[in-house]
Amino acid sequence: MSTSAIPDDVKRFILVSIHSVPYLEAMLLLRNEASAPWDSKRLSQRLYVSEKVATVLLAQLCGAGVLESADRRADLLAYAYKPNSEELGEIIDRLTATYAKNLVDVTNLIHSRTDKKAQAFANAFVWRKDP
Repeated sequence: MSTSAIPDDVKRFILVSIHSVPYLEAMLLLRNEASAPWDSKRLSQRLYVSEKVATVLLAQLCGAGVLESADRRADLLAYAYKPNSEELGEIIDRLTATYAKNLVDVTNLIHSRTDKKAQAFANAFVWRKDP
């Protein structure tokens, strides 16, 4: 994996803030189509995930300060892309540009983060022989 094409600040943001590729895809999709409100049904159709997964992604992004509640329509909560700080908006813009040019490197970096967590979890259950 060659992450040298990913700027250090973007790499740090990915490792600290991006939970999964669907999380990244949802964030960038809402960023790129910020003019309309998004609900779980619309997001699920665009990302090919269940509405339950889309609901979780939207809630996570809202909690992270990337989205804000836009309105409520027919018992569906809708969100709009609106980073809660200029700095967050700028790093997301940089991530968007980096992802467009280095899709494989960015996704590999995200997976390496989750692979390490999975390995650490699995290691907790390894039977060890007492000396």
